[in-house]
Amino acid sequence: MTIKELKSQFLEYLEIEKGRSQKTIENYNHYLDHFLHWSKISDPQDITDELARNYRIYLNRVKTREGVSLKKNTQNYYIIALRSFLKYLAKRDFQTLAAEKVEIGKVSRREVDFLEADEVERILNAADGGDFKGLRDRAILELLFSAGLRVSELTNLNRDKINLAKQEFTVRGKGDKLRVVFLSDTAKKSLERYLDKRTDIDPALFVQDTKVLEKFRPKADQPRVGKENIKTESYRLTPRTVQRIVKHYAVKAGIVKDVHPHTLRHSFATDLLINGADIRSVQAMLGHSSITTTQIYTHITNQQLRDVHKAFHGRRRKK
Repeated sequence: MTIKELKSQFLEYLEIEKGRSQKTIENYNHYLDHFLHWSKISDPQDITDELARNYRIYLNRVKTREGVSLKKNTQNYYIIALRSFLKYLAKRDFQTLAAEKVEIGKVSRREVDFLEADEVERILNAADGGDFKGLRDRAILELLFSAGLRVSELTNLNRDKINLAKQEFTVRGKGDKLRVVFLSDTAKKSLERYLDKRTDIDPALFVQDTKVLEKFRPKADQPRVGKENIKTESYRLTPRTVQRIVKHYAVKAGIVKDVHPHTLRHSFATDLLINGADIRSVQAMLGHSSITTTQIYTHITNQQLRDVHKAFHGRRRKK
């Protein structure tokens, strides 16, 4: 069995046994194809300690078409895919390099972009229209900030999963993990106003403007042939569309930062910590499997420490 065949079986294993998303499988396929193209190996035994070390050196020195080096975290994505593949090979008793011998490079702690409280209000209030699109977009922004959702989690939501009475619902996040998220009062009101405008039967929570798309639906007495049959699928919004919506209202609100849906997720976590939430609770609400991931928000703690320092340090010297 060739290593390319084993790679294909590994991707099937990720899909069936591990329940990984299609996007994750596509990424692993890309990273492993890159490794196999570079190494030109044909057997798991060909993956040696020296080969892995040379691959890490290659990733650190290679340039993109634009002449830019790969970021450290991007390099790690390639290495993580290789390590996962090695663990799979070991699980199937193939002789190859132990995954633990391939180290993941250290990366500097990244800074988190988030919105200040007044900026959050500005971007939410920018979506002030009373038509279908305006109400939908306000509900999207409110929900991203209220529940701290990833954009993929938001676009995968269905109407029947939202419990407006309890102001909570369950989402399926990374690694197919379920977690409970909560709605603020304003998010609940925005969703109610938006859902009152829905006259379609599409199960998706957030859809394209059904009034605009109505012209694409075949008439009752019209035969469904050719291209007219392609508009029978869901009108569910895509993550890319939500990204454009968020950017549109950030510009409309006069916010100069580069705002993405994830910026509102960061702002959600920041808001909780500033108001006294403990980091373990924030970890649970964000759906992080490791507390280390949540610790990127320690800039909040640092800000609070600075305020304490300013308020209490050197007070006797001021007398």
